[in-house]
Amino acid sequence: MAKICDHCGKKPQSGNNVSHANNKTKRRFEPNLVNVRAQLPSGEVKTVTVCTRCLRSGAVIKPVAKTAAA
Repeated sequence: MAKICDHCGKKPQSGNNVSHANNKTKRRFEPNLVNVRAQLPSGEVKTVTVCTRCLRSGAVIKPVAKTAAA
């Protein structure tokens, strides 16, 4: 799975682990991605991989859950 947000395009960044002795080794900063069912502007419901910032900001709209008729 590609670690890329389907909405904003956020992807991994590179940086360093820095020890107490100031030794530096390469590392990756991964975005916090989740798979959610989202309602597209066309009304279609589809599973997308988005970062939690897009979810929290309301950029991705979750579909309304169907309730069982009694």
